[in-house]
Amino acid sequence: MDLTHDTVRAFFESMQARDWTGAGRLLSPSVSIVYTETGERFDGDAFLAMNRAYPDGWTITVLECMSQGDRVAAQVRVDHGADVFWCAGFYTVAGQMIVDGTEHWVHEGSRAPPDWRREFAAR
Repeated sequence: MDLTHDTVRAFFESMQARDWTGAGRLLSPSVSIVYTETGERFDGDAFLAMNRAYPDGWTITVLECMSQGDRVAAQVRVDHGADVFWCAGFYTVAGQMIVDGTEHWVHEGSRAPPDWRREFAAR
């Protein structure tokens, strides 16, 4: 059992279950999460409150979690209606709580590939 990546996986699974109390227990009171795409930073209770306020109808799937020491990398897919979002998240876990993280979010299909790359792509 790897408590560091189990903590991150349990956090996303708690959010999927809309178990906000359980998700909150896995976050340090001083947690700080950065979204690189928008430059936002969510500190403390604001991170969970923001996720709780997100319009319902989404499904979270944790595809992979890997850890080394207190650092965890997670690949997460979020389906929301016809939209698919991907998150590559990197977290620090201490005492079975997420203390900080950086999340790189991508909206699948939101950008066309550059013309110069077409000849190299399989599809």
